[in-house]
Amino acid sequence: MADLPVVLVVAVALIDADGRILIAQRPEGKSMAGLWEFPGGKVESGEAPDAALIRELQEELGVDTRQSCLAPLTFASHAYEDFHLLMPLYVCRIWKGIPQAREGQKLAWVRPAQLTDYPMPPADVPLVAMLRDFL
Repeated sequence: MADLPVVLVVAVALIDADGRILIAQRPEGKSMAGLWEFPGGKVESGEAPDAALIRELQEELGVDTRQSCLAPLTFASHAYEDFHLLMPLYVCRIWKGIPQAREGQKLAWVRPAQLTDYPMPPADVPLVAMLRDFL
């Protein structure tokens, strides 16, 4: 097996007061379009994962949070065909603003037990069981 470049992506489980988790559907034109995922994105060179997540939440959803509100929970490590994904998953219960789809994605607030009803990229699937056990 050839060495694959490692891509660092950060994701978050935003959990509302009712214990629901926000997921986003990848829009048409992106790889894995139509699949549901936890909000987040690529960590830029020299950027800390939590700083990247705060930036991505602002860009993607228009919400603000702080480093102290992000709790690392687990991570995904998955080999796709042309890269290896490393994805820390944080949990966040405190943010300012109402999440809104700013990049053409659909959003859904989902109970932990219903997360398996939404098709997800292979790297996200093992995170669902970890989240359900945590909640």
